[in-house]
Amino acid sequence: MGVLEDLRFLCCFRFKLWWMTHRVGTCGRDVPLETQFMLIESKDNKDHQENSPTVYTVLLPLLEGQFRSVLQGEDKNEIKICLESGDSPSLKRCWGGAIRCEFTNWMEKYPQWDAFYTDVTAEGVEEGLKSLSEGGTSPRFLIIDDGWQQIESKPKDADCVVQEGAQFATRLTGIKENTEFQKSNNTISGLKHVVDEAKQRRNVKYVYVWHALAGYWGGVKPAASGMEHYDTALAYPVQSPGILGNQPDIVMDSLSVHGLGLVHPKKVFDFYNELHAYLASCGVDGVKVDVQNIIETLGSGHGGRVSLTRSYHQALEASVARHFPDNGCIACMCHNTDGLYSAKQTAVVRASDDFYPRDPASHTIHVSSVAYNTLFLGEFMQPDWDMFHSLHPAAEYHAAARAVSGGPIYVSDKPGRHNFDFLKKLVLPDGSVLRAQLPGRPTVDSLFVDPARDGTSLLKIWNLNKCCDVVGVFNCQGAGWCKIQKKTRIHCASPGTLTGSVCASDVDLIAQVAGADWHGDTIVYAYRSGEVIRLPEGASVPVTLKVLEYELFHFCPIKEIAPSISFAPIGLLDMLNTGGAVEQFEVYKESEVPDGDNSGRATITLKSQGKWQIWGLLLPAPTEVCGS
Repeated sequence: MGVLEDLRFLCCFRFKLWWMTHRVGTCGRDVPLETQFMLIESKDNKDHQENSPTVYTVLLPLLEGQFRSVLQGEDKNEIKICLESGDSPSLKRCWGGAIRCEFTNWMEKYPQWDAFYTDVTAEGVEEGLKSLSEGGTSPRFLIIDDGWQQIESKPKDADCVVQEGAQFATRLTGIKENTEFQKSNNTISGLKHVVDEAKQRRNVKYVYVWHALAGYWGGVKPAASGMEHYDTALAYPVQSPGILGNQPDIVMDSLSVHGLGLVHPKKVFDFYNELHAYLASCGVDGVKVDVQNIIETLGSGHGGRVSLTRSYHQALEASVARHFPDNGCIACMCHNTDGLYSAKQTAVVRASDDFYPRDPASHTIHVSSVAYNTLFLGEFMQPDWDMFHSLHPAAEYHAAARAVSGGPIYVSDKPGRHNFDFLKKLVLPDGSVLRAQLPGRPTVDSLFVDPARDGTSLLKIWNLNKCCDVVGVFNCQGAGWCKIQKKTRIHCASPGTLTGSVCASDVDLIAQVAGADWHGDTIVYAYRSGEVIRLPEGASVPVTLKVLEYELFHFCPIKEIAPSISFAPIGLLDMLNTGGAVEQFEVYKESEVPDGDNSGRATITLKSQGKWQIWGLLLPAPTEVCGS
């Protein structure tokens, strides 16, 4: 493509088979393998003068026929396009595509992965819902994660902690729930009973269940009883050279030896259709479809990775549309453009690698990764920033990020292990959450710095509410993905305390929320410190944070009711997304009051009861003294 030198850039690249993370740099050799999104900052002037307008250039490698493309840098600062088919006979190239999205309103969710791993049972689901409900944080959205399906019986090592990929060699043997999942109080209940109980007794509104894009981690067992008509055959994964150059996935070793049971692409709609029809008959509202990127490794003999992925996604979305009319599908382990650009209806996408409760290196880089990945993914899907534990040393840090994410709120607590005081800062009494209006994105001054590694930068994430706005500030320093060791690790054991600043203009669209009559002044409410500050237009507020600390700044535009009266609603002070509770704020000036009253008026509508605050200023009327 050319040479890149002395220009700041941000990119999102796949550091492992399933997931992207971010990288910044200034020259071509800084561009990693498997780069799928790139944003370059330059000046609209050959001499790069400081006062020249800033130009932002986006590079998006696309799909073309049977090929996918990615960017990568070379030692001479050249940026190259890498084309790949995954099938040696595929030789053509062209260009393609457009995408769209729609999404539903999210409430608090209870997925069971970190609570039970693959040992999810009917009793465990009921116990978890009961535990949360009795604590006053009733979930409205339940995800029954991996562990409910009929799979091959394999010996299990009791001393082995379940880790990513432990299930990869195991195959699906039926589309219904397993007998262990059916057991509840020594009676057979089944999936339908579990779903009905959750909705009727626990007031759950939506229930989703988990399955892999290939059926299960190891696919579908060939010629399994009742599944012969899917024409399943063993296929042996081949990983992309770019992935092997970043972080080879050792969990693929077992599949490379034992193979994956791949449903024939011409029969995969039948598979999804029968699976989803059964789930819908049990009252299930949607599916979380995981392990999606495995399909890219199986393209040989099927027209290549793009063709095979496209076939699977078309079949999946056709089945979802038939059986789950609310477009009930969450995509997971899916950060390749083969799938992202082939999915035309799937609206919700996991934004980053997992929440790892036992890995201290994972928490800061998780927050920075979801924010930067959302800059790309949030343009065409609704990113979800993953589950977390409410009773965990980093719980408040993760929760603050979810509060500004604009996405769903998940907790995957073990039953009886909850911090209810903290959950009530996220969840309203009716089980709903104060979801911001947009996907949370880094502020402009965070775009080309590295808040995970540079030792100097705080990460700032902005979002809109209906009547005021929020900027979350996070100290994410100390850990990240290492291209030398090819894993996420702690690179600084004692990151320093950092200081930065925030201002109203950090919120990119604040004028849109404030309205045409806004003069630029705001009230700022800092959630953790409790400070309330009047901020003139152009002024900023300092913030100082240690690693794994955060602050949430809520910017409330000041409206003038009359020449001597100003007003700004702040919101529910006990909620992390304080301003999200303000549903409506209308100002009627003296000349606009509908009933002819001569005094101005302001009306506020709040989403819930609680400890709320408004700011008002009443100036004394001017006094005229004779002779002065």
